[in-house]
Amino acid sequence: MNLLEKLKQLPNDAGVYQYFDKNGHLLYIGKAKVLKNRVKSYFKFTPKLLPADKLGPRIYKMISEVVSCDWIVVPNEHDALILENSLIKQLKPKYNILLRDDKTYPYIVIDYNEDFPRLEITRKIHKGKNIKYFGPYSTGAKDMLDSIYEIVPLVQKKSCAKGKTACLFHQIQKCLAPCENKISKEEYSKIVENALEYIYNKSKLITKLNERMIQYSNDFRFEEAMNLRDRIKTIEKSQIKSGIDLATNEDIDIFAISASNKKAVVVRMFLRDGKLASSSHDFLKVNNFDESFDFDYNEAYKRAIINYYDNEIPLLPKEILLAIELENEEIIELEGFLQTRFNKKIKILNPKKDKKKDIVQIALNNCDELLRIDSSRNQTTIYEELKELFNLQTLPYLIESYDNSHMMGQATVGAMVVWSEELSAFDKKAFRHYNLESKDEYSQMREMLIRRVESFIKNPAPDLWILDGGETLLKLAYDIIQSVGMNLDIIAIAKEKIDAKSHRAKGAAKDIVHYRDKNKEFKNFKLSTSDKRLQFVQRQRDEAHRFVINFHKKQKRAQDKQISLLQIKGIGEAKIKKLLLYFGEFEKIKNASVEELKNVLNEKDAITLTNYFMNPKD
Repeated sequence: MNLLEKLKQLPNDAGVYQYFDKNGHLLYIGKAKVLKNRVKSYFKFTPKLLPADKLGPRIYKMISEVVSCDWIVVPNEHDALILENSLIKQLKPKYNILLRDDKTYPYIVIDYNEDFPRLEITRKIHKGKNIKYFGPYSTGAKDMLDSIYEIVPLVQKKSCAKGKTACLFHQIQKCLAPCENKISKEEYSKIVENALEYIYNKSKLITKLNERMIQYSNDFRFEEAMNLRDRIKTIEKSQIKSGIDLATNEDIDIFAISASNKKAVVVRMFLRDGKLASSSHDFLKVNNFDESFDFDYNEAYKRAIINYYDNEIPLLPKEILLAIELENEEIIELEGFLQTRFNKKIKILNPKKDKKKDIVQIALNNCDELLRIDSSRNQTTIYEELKELFNLQTLPYLIESYDNSHMMGQATVGAMVVWSEELSAFDKKAFRHYNLESKDEYSQMREMLIRRVESFIKNPAPDLWILDGGETLLKLAYDIIQSVGMNLDIIAIAKEKIDAKSHRAKGAAKDIVHYRDKNKEFKNFKLSTSDKRLQFVQRQRDEAHRFVINFHKKQKRAQDKQISLLQIKGIGEAKIKKLLLYFGEFEKIKNASVEELKNVLNEKDAITLTNYFMNPKD
């Protein structure tokens, strides 16, 4: 069935539609209240099927590439909105605007239900009365909290409030020892309010830190002064400077988006009790961003709002202010989404006057500043060069690299490491390792990549995969990706082989990078060892190799110890599993007393095991 015939079959129901090109690659995902009306609006049907004249340049180009269309029918428009957002995150279509998932951002929280409440960092939202949240923060949350604890004598640790005697923190004057009743609840609450002032007013916090840094320097405490200097820089980086106070107790969220120089950024600002409490930002991933094409601000704002409010939010705003005026239909749609999601009416406005307009302008100014800073970063160059060299669909700002390891079929493991452009470093919190069942390297890589693809619904796909291997593994990865209808760039890096053996000459590693060109043909490069592009890819591969080898060694030691234990008369696999479940690791089993072992084994087995570790040769 050709495209024209397919369009004639469109239903009058709500749903999600998908456009594909001649190679079956996903181009775009959209939602519609009435699928038939929405999808047909992209086309004109006389004298033949062509893109509609009213389309913007970017969408016109997209529709000119469309050769197939599929759709999913859902009960209502709200479900279509949720499904659209979920599919875009998972499948990363070529022409959709992509945003980071905000659930990774931390909040600062204080629980007033406690007698002597503390400020803490959390990524989980706990529902309850008298719990106050600040954030989310894209950067600087920990630095800000550490600074407040240095300046304000709050209860330093959770355990402190439960203790009965003053600890070291009281001796060094960082705590007023409520555990010994040396301060009343009323007096302590004033200290808490003082601490909150530093959250609301970061400039006040920075001034205080600068004073302390100078003091440390004068006292020749240079290391502490340098630590404070670095902390100040981080807090300043996260700060949006604003002297605006709405002089009300309103809770308002502000969204602003700007685009230039093939990049776009969204800034979110959060007013609590009428004052600017926190902010966060994300750079948007826009494929095929060309200066000749119009940037779709409407879609970007819609995506930003859905992405953010699709997560658990500790404090809902009364209003959401936008830097542009959306169509009335789009506002109704988004307000309906929020109403269904939170069972609360939240207005979406584009303010035209007074302080609300001023604070939206501040958000826009910060967008422009972030774009200016980003354009001056040298690191961006490497991503552009990689995109051009390897014919990538998008700039590889988030990269996952894979490697596997085993020894004679034992301790077969795989590993994934993650590079984040936002961090300009490896995101070690996102690293993953895999215990694999497959015996050969091809099957091991296949098993690992399939498991990663299956997890895309929880952890969206990156911009680029880097595999430790050659063309065979590259083809395998593309087969896996295409089987689930995804667009994902992949390259592979392998050692040059001389006489069927990898060439590993020191300082002259002859690596070959395999990729797929515009014609879907597999090609390779032998780059100079001084080439920065090769060095960047090598760095990703080497980190994956380091991580997988370390995990392999750990698993191998564990297996060797298990084999060793199995040689003890009366100790079988079931007992070893019980021991590991109770003690957690072999080293603790080795160091356990007979009495401790008796909590798991009978007395005879406990004595046998203890004697074995005392006289291993016996």
